[in-house]
Amino acid sequence: MAELVGPRVYSCCNCRNHVCLHDDIISKAFQGRNGRAFLFSHAMNVVVGAKEDRQLMTGLHTVADIYCSDCREVLGWKYERAYEETQKYKEGKFIFEKSKIIKENW
Repeated sequence: MAELVGPRVYSCCNCRNHVCLHDDIISKAFQGRNGRAFLFSHAMNVVVGAKEDRQLMTGLHTVADIYCSDCREVLGWKYERAYEETQKYKEGKFIFEKSKIIKENW
């Protein structure tokens, strides 16, 4: 009998709330505040904070921190606007810091 396997999910490291899907990873080659980070096309069960301009490694961006909707742990940020043309692909995408998410259902 075949075992049913659901989608590979990442959860909040603090409360295990599901926040993103492995299939939505665009890139694993990003740097967060505290080490490696992943760029995702979608997020779930997060709250988007206030927008602010930040000078990041790749230039000036308008970003908003993203928080777990259950425990309010800061998990990363959402790119709202990229000022440099080569960075526009990030707009509307989400950064999750690797240290803030854990694998579920793998």
